[in-house]
Amino acid sequence: MTTPPPVLIDSASHRRHRDRAAAAFDRVDYLKQAVVERLMDRVEMIRRDLPLVLDVGCHTGALTGALKQSPKIGAVKAFDPSAEMAMQTASRHGIDAVAAGYDSIPFEGEQFDGIFSAFALHWADDLPGTMIQLRQRLKPDGVMILALAGGETLSGLRASLASAETEISGGMSPRVLPMGDIRDMSGLISRAGLAMPVADSDTLTVTYPDLLTLMAELRAMGEANALMGRVKRMTCRGVFMRAAELYHQRYGDADGRISASFEIITLTGWAPDASQPQPLKPGSAQQRLSDALGLNELDPEDKSQTGSE
Repeated sequence: MTTPPPVLIDSASHRRHRDRAAAAFDRVDYLKQAVVERLMDRVEMIRRDLPLVLDVGCHTGALTGALKQSPKIGAVKAFDPSAEMAMQTASRHGIDAVAAGYDSIPFEGEQFDGIFSAFALHWADDLPGTMIQLRQRLKPDGVMILALAGGETLSGLRASLASAETEISGGMSPRVLPMGDIRDMSGLISRAGLAMPVADSDTLTVTYPDLLTLMAELRAMGEANALMGRVKRMTCRGVFMRAAELYHQRYGDADGRISASFEIITLTGWAPDASQPQPLKPGSAQQRLSDALGLNELDPEDKSQTGSE
């Protein structure tokens, strides 16, 4: 009997964080907006219309709004773990947006021509399972583009908090969500049953006055610690003050500000369809590569061609 993987994320806690963040999310949505812009650049490169698409982890509707403005997009549906955020998306854009977790994708059947997600699915506890479910909602030849935080995201915050807590408390607890690197994530595209897979990464660098401001804005985004193994008791202020000192030493600039990096990994794939380009069978080429390049082809068995004795 296969043992199920351990639950990493406290989904109920993450949902509460997003509910609390919904009212003022627009004040700190710069990461969401930056990822939306990058994702829409890819959408605009698709050379056909997409009559019905899905926004996964919609927050308050930044991606939904951008999709609706594209002339190649027809209708948009959306969902988010937070009922508050889903309601804002629905009311702002007049669409069908519902509250649902990433482990239980709504909207049954192969109905979508495109499925997109901007800066949300790093909170999926079972990302491979989520991607398989999303693949099952795509029509044949439908496209999926998912842009999510990667493993290099907030590496400085993770290291500074670990050092400070070890120094002051004699141990450390999980405080920053672990995220997969591009090598791990690229394999998920084919594993989900998608064709023509592409994975790439980009880094966003943002500066802040200090570490406490960075952490406060992450909370305001709904990105606060929701790890199942987090310490539930209050952390002494000294840990955060020491972490702020360490962070400034390592990542501070001449103006006294600090920088934080967010790696954005984008996964792209297409639901298989007979109309898509197919690889040729081995040995089916009609022309030799040497002929195309204007080169003489050597027979490895003919030693007279190589000058060998």
